[in-house]
Amino acid sequence: MAAAQATRACLALARGDLEGLRDNAEDARAHFAELGDLWGRLKTADLLGRLAEINGDYDRAAQLHRESLRVTQALETWPEMSTKLSGLGRIALLTRRYDEADDLHTRALRLAAEQGNRPAEQFAALGLALSARRQGGLAAAEEWLRPWLDWNRRRGDGPGLALVLAELGFIAEQRGDAARALAHHRDGLTAAPTTRARSPWPSKAWRARTPLAGCPKRAIRLLGTAAATRERAGAPHPPAEQGDVERIATRLRATIDEPTYAREFTLGTRQDHEAQARWRRGGQGHGDRSSGCPTARARPPHAAWSQVPGPTVAVHADASWTGAGVSAARSAVWGPRG
Repeated sequence: MAAAQATRACLALARGDLEGLRDNAEDARAHFAELGDLWGRLKTADLLGRLAEINGDYDRAAQLHRESLRVTQALETWPEMSTKLSGLGRIALLTRRYDEADDLHTRALRLAAEQGNRPAEQFAALGLALSARRQGGLAAAEEWLRPWLDWNRRRGDGPGLALVLAELGFIAEQRGDAARALAHHRDGLTAAPTTRARSPWPSKAWRARTPLAGCPKRAIRLLGTAAATRERAGAPHPPAEQGDVERIATRLRATIDEPTYAREFTLGTRQDHEAQARWRRGGQGHGDRSSGCPTARARPPHAAWSQVPGPTVAVHADASWTGAGVSAARSAVWGPRG
């Protein structure tokens, strides 16, 4: 009974059914506690920790990650130890305790490398990259990210590839390289699995002779779509994860009046991934007349696609949507670099 409920909780997480995840995981956790089953406690603590992190309840998430770490030590399931340390590192990162986050991720990276556990090694390395970028260390962040591009492509890991590309896109944007940032975010959208459409932006890059300058309305709409993506999955953006959005929204608001910003953002929230994909395919180079922005012909995807919806998908798609908006907005504000 408890194991079946834990399995249903895992499936609920994959579907994006956060209520089903919570109900099944909590029931399974209670049953495992009655049985004194440490393995069951470990699995349900992991699930509920993910739920707490999605919902921005970082105190609860840290508590559950620490419990998972203690159970892992008790069971001597050493291959899982690295992931638990990285989980705690992520919470430290989100709560801006960067020294603690770097220490936890470094320990996790070392342990994963010793065990030859490449997925856990990537999880730790990406934590160090996220921390470096948040602290302004763009070169260090890129160094942590680059080795995982080909690794994820070889494995056909869409979500992992999408996260790496989104971060590289933000690095390029913060360096002022709008063209490179847009290319990374576009590829990240191609890699990110979605519910039905292959990508919320399955279009070819705008040609170098068609700069994004003068498209702030389009950028604002993309930010609206990014926000709506997570809202629809039941996983709205927690405040700790809004730094990139706030940065570019501030820049955009400096170039456009507030009523126009609110109107364009609202228009973006009304467009889902499929609608955006159809719009991009239908544009065929004629442009978005409402915003004065060019469109381009559709590009084929270069990665395998998952059909599983859910908050994880929404998070990756949101990062790429936000990044696309950031890249477009940077070009709109400053023009393409070089």
